[in-house]
Amino acid sequence: MSKKNKLQRFADLLSFPNVYENFDARHPELIGTDGEPIDLKGKWSQKHFNNNNPITLELACGKGHYTIGLAKRFPDINFIGVDIKGARIWKGAKTAIEEEINNAAFLRTRIEQVELFFDKNEVDEIWVTFPDPFLKKSKANRRLTSPPFLKRFKNILKEDGILHLKTDSDELYKFTLDVLKTETQYQLLYHDDDIYSKPLPVEALNIQTEYEGIHLAKNKTIKYVQIKL
Repeated sequence: MSKKNKLQRFADLLSFPNVYENFDARHPELIGTDGEPIDLKGKWSQKHFNNNNPITLELACGKGHYTIGLAKRFPDINFIGVDIKGARIWKGAKTAIEEEINNAAFLRTRIEQVELFFDKNEVDEIWVTFPDPFLKKSKANRRLTSPPFLKRFKNILKEDGILHLKTDSDELYKFTLDVLKTETQYQLLYHDDDIYSKPLPVEALNIQTEYEGIHLAKNKTIKYVQIKL
């Protein structure tokens, strides 16, 4: 993508009513439509969605394919895609606007800061779909199922809140299961190293992202882990 197109997308995001951005990692301030600051922590249902429906996050949402897919399939749940890449979020946000998918919104921020923008017990479920597995051992703490991230998620998930991991990475799948052997705050509910070899345990797993299609074309198997706080 050219620099010109990226700049145009960044400008578009400021006018999108379903996108909120944090421009300075040192300050937990969100910017909404027309560059206006807005406080949404603990108030997403009230200030954005205008309902009391459950909230589900998709972390590292990329272009928002899964966020949009979930929102279409489950209209009585509010979905928020979270990613730091604004040029990617633009795609999902624009689709939601054009198709009037009002239960989908997007948050542009680093996932390490997710606690700053959601209150305790505000989130019902979290989906982590095909995240960067950070294969080097020196970067293990950057994996989204590492203990530091599970601690962050604990601070925003409701009691009995669910965390889903969908990945093509053998390493991330095994790493996650190993972490859960010593993680006392979470309970492993289900795991499968080849979800499409049998009936799917969760309807939402039917949704496939662009990257998942690429992985499947290369004969990679898709793994799934479900845990409960």
